[in-house]
Amino acid sequence: MEVITGTASNLVTGVVGYVFQKIRRNFSYVCRYRRMVSGFEKKVETLKDKRDRVLLDVDAARKNDENIYPEVNSWLAKADKMIDSELKEVKGLQDEAKNKCFIGLCPNFNARYQLSKKAEEGAGAVDELLQQGGFDKVSYPNVPQPAVVVAPKDFEDFDSRKLVFNKIMEAVKDPNLNIIGVYGMPGVGKTTLVKEVIRQVKEDKLFDSVVMAVVTHTPDVRKIQDQIADMLGLKFEEQSMSGRASRLCQRLKKEKKILVALDDIWAKLDLMEVGIPLGDENQRCTILLTSRDLNVLLKDMDAKKSFPIGVLEHEEAWEFFKKIAGDGVESSDLLPIASEVAKKCGGLPIAIRTLATSLRNEPPFAWEDALRQLNRPSSSNFIEVSAAAYSSIEWSYDRLQSEEHKQIFLLCGLMGHNVFFEGLLVFAMGLGLFHGVNTVEETRNRLLTVVSHLKASCLLLDGYNNLRVDMHDLICDVAMSIAANHVLVLRDKDVLNDWPDDETMKECDKLLLECPSISKLADQLKCPKLTFLVMSSKDPLMKIPENFFKETKNLKVLILSDMNLPFLPSSISLLPNLRPLFLIDCALGDIALIGELKNLEILSFDGSDIEMLPEEIGQLTKLKWLDLTDCSKLKRIPPGVFCKLSRLEELYVDDCFVGWGAEGNSSQESNCSVAELNALSCLTTLEIHFPNAKIIPKGFSFEKLRRYIIFIGEASDWDWDWGWVREYSRTLKLSLQTSIRFLNNGVKVLLKKAENLYIDEVKGVEILLHESEVRDYFQQLKNLHIQNGARIQYILKDNGDVHKIEFQLETLTLQDLPKLISFCSENEGSTSISLQGTALFNQKTLFPQLKDLVLCSISIERIWLPQAFCSTRNLTKLIIKGCTNLIYVLSDSMVEYLQQLECLEISECKCIQEIISTENIIKEVFRNRHLIRFPRLNTLKLKGLQKLIGFCHEDYNVEFPTLKILEIEICPKLKGFIHNSKSKEIPIDAAFFNNKVAFPNVEKITITHLRNAKRIWHSKLHTNSFSMLKELTVKECDVLLNIFPPFLLEVFQRQEKLIVIDCASLE
Repeated sequence: MEVITGTASNLVTGVVGYVFQKIRRNFSYVCRYRRMVSGFEKKVETLKDKRDRVLLDVDAARKNDENIYPEVNSWLAKADKMIDSELKEVKGLQDEAKNKCFIGLCPNFNARYQLSKKAEEGAGAVDELLQQGGFDKVSYPNVPQPAVVVAPKDFEDFDSRKLVFNKIMEAVKDPNLNIIGVYGMPGVGKTTLVKEVIRQVKEDKLFDSVVMAVVTHTPDVRKIQDQIADMLGLKFEEQSMSGRASRLCQRLKKEKKILVALDDIWAKLDLMEVGIPLGDENQRCTILLTSRDLNVLLKDMDAKKSFPIGVLEHEEAWEFFKKIAGDGVESSDLLPIASEVAKKCGGLPIAIRTLATSLRNEPPFAWEDALRQLNRPSSSNFIEVSAAAYSSIEWSYDRLQSEEHKQIFLLCGLMGHNVFFEGLLVFAMGLGLFHGVNTVEETRNRLLTVVSHLKASCLLLDGYNNLRVDMHDLICDVAMSIAANHVLVLRDKDVLNDWPDDETMKECDKLLLECPSISKLADQLKCPKLTFLVMSSKDPLMKIPENFFKETKNLKVLILSDMNLPFLPSSISLLPNLRPLFLIDCALGDIALIGELKNLEILSFDGSDIEMLPEEIGQLTKLKWLDLTDCSKLKRIPPGVFCKLSRLEELYVDDCFVGWGAEGNSSQESNCSVAELNALSCLTTLEIHFPNAKIIPKGFSFEKLRRYIIFIGEASDWDWDWGWVREYSRTLKLSLQTSIRFLNNGVKVLLKKAENLYIDEVKGVEILLHESEVRDYFQQLKNLHIQNGARIQYILKDNGDVHKIEFQLETLTLQDLPKLISFCSENEGSTSISLQGTALFNQKTLFPQLKDLVLCSISIERIWLPQAFCSTRNLTKLIIKGCTNLIYVLSDSMVEYLQQLECLEISECKCIQEIISTENIIKEVFRNRHLIRFPRLNTLKLKGLQKLIGFCHEDYNVEFPTLKILEIEICPKLKGFIHNSKSKEIPIDAAFFNNKVAFPNVEKITITHLRNAKRIWHSKLHTNSFSMLKELTVKECDVLLNIFPPFLLEVFQRQEKLIVIDCASLE
């Protein structure tokens, strides 16, 4: 009981105490409300001061282009709310507390209580806010956006740039490519294009960050680091280069995907020294480089892919020029001059922009003056047009790695466009530009290396074939200007009516008179410094005086062409330094004096009228090169002449002499024998025609030949062009009377090394080759041309070996083989014939490198079996002509293996009904495939196909995104490009092109002899189709009603040329 009583007493005491304290606390709110409000107001004033100080810091940061921390902005918002709303609420309660109760006789205790409590709570909230506002920093530096966004006026969307732009975009998207290069000559627009790539990359959000730095020819690693760091908002505290590199590398690695563009690289740049990582499995760092030197990208920077940027095409260059220079350039008085001025820019965007801007709104005389200066290139005449381009090219020249490179560059400038490589080789040998080389082969290899470097530096270009090199107009002008600072070069324009004064002639180093207007040569050419002379004349009366060369004893290279030379001037024997002598297309008489030129190394009679090679040539014991090409009147080469030329390395006896004599016959009128050539132990290059294989001695050796063009057979059998086959190092043309296995060993040596093989007139042979012969002789073969085999059924016999036979051919031509069944015979145990029929190519043979396939007048029914087609997936050109049994070209399943096809030409195949067919054997597999696409095809020609009803069936949509040229001629049954085999009549609304086919980039269309086409264009064409069309030719389309319907005129805004011939039904 006492326990219970005690517990109850304690509980009552506790409750009473709690109630008393609560009453006391609430009473204190009423009594101390003024002190509470005063404390709250002081804290609010403190908060105001704190807020104002933070605002001052924020304003200063914003003026410094810094970003404010989000928590600072949040705190300021809370402080503003506290100062405004909370203080306002307290003031309101204060006013209520002043009011009295009971007619003013009693204070308002409730209002004072509420006021005091609110002031206490508000003071606590202000205290908390003051504590939160203790910021050390209110802002952080703003990360500058990379200054690589290109304004629309800076990037011109040229057609010639679209392809390379798309390729670069594909490359930067590829996670497997970490270093990508872009190269081109100075001023071609590399930087502008890369900036546009960066703009697109940012727009598509392909990378988390994009940065760019300019490297230049004098790279400063610190500056490169600073450029990248600025774009990342990174401030270096480290002073050492290694410390800065480490810091930058760490920062870049924080980005999961980053693109780093390095512009204008001239030499190797150590990326790790800069601080640029190459990425790893957790981070992708893609590096995009620009350079004018491909070698720098490939060798120094290890670029995985590099893309060339060329000059603008003529038309787009002119359009660009007009856009900048203004419409006035098309006025009648300016147009001729302006077009010539524009040409002088050579398609270089920087030159076009600079020159067009400077001449905009200028009077005609200013244009004429500019053209005059541009026609006379010198460092002082380059005006504004190319001041930047000139200095840039000159800098590239100064940076060349050796004097040899510089001299070859200047020599190319002297020779102009499409320089013949062999000519360059001869001149380099004659002028002694290379040191430490002793043979023609060594000189050729050195020259190939130098030319390769100059191409990589974008100072030289590829020629129109691999026998030539080219040079851009502007670079050529710069080369001539540079050369003028060192040696004096005179051309036709400098010798208009008479020779320059004696002082000028004394300084002349090179003289090029290709068509001189002077009618008479000086008695003596007073040019003691002359090393190089080229002279031609169509005037049969022009003679070379006897003493003409008396004062040119330093002459090293002499070229005379189109001249009448009944004899050589005696002074030619006074040229001790002469190395090459060229007598090209000359009428020659007595030239025995050549025997006096003991130091002559190169002698050419190319195309000249010469009946007998003088015996005195045998005295030229230092001769390394003898050229008798196209000497059609040459009848006699005396015995023993070749034997004496023990140093001869290169001999060209093509398209001329075939009168080889019998071995051992040395009579006065006899000819040398083929056996004499065996004595030329140094011979490495031979171009020759043997009328038959029998005149080649059994022991004749071709082992040492590195280059050859050898024709064995009667010339009348085949009109053979010797010129273009020189694109291959080793060419053999055989007019066979028997199987290859019966050729003599010397010819088999040639066959084994050949890159280019022609086989013609194979008689009495049904199977041309056996597997063992392919492996023995065809391993280096790149081009194979077989024609005129009346009985050939198979090119290759399958001996039953389970291994496939792989050819490394790049081109294959099969022509006039009327009984050909297949390329390779089927093994007797094979079931593919019974299951799928016979095709030209089966699964036994592989052609992984094949690019060009030409089939003419062969009797095959189809080209590929489906399983065999994948072996020719690199095909770029397919030409089929006169294959009369062929019903279609491809099945729909094969199209996916033609992604590289660029040219497709089908003609005179009388049974072809469609180009692409759906084969029954694979129809089920591919029945859901509705799109046929040729992504790279630029030329499509269909001609003389009498049964053709369509390219393919209307079940398919067909796309030709890159097609430029479309020709459809003499296909009388063709109703539309896409056909419906069930429809026999032409619907009223039928059109040749409908929305099932897309030609977004076609520029030229030719349509002739269509008997069933009433309209060309459907009212609903595929999007953007034909919008690039410039030239349309329509001929003999009898039922055609109109060319361009009015509702489609806006599609053909680029149309420039329209030819319509004999279309009788046109409305």
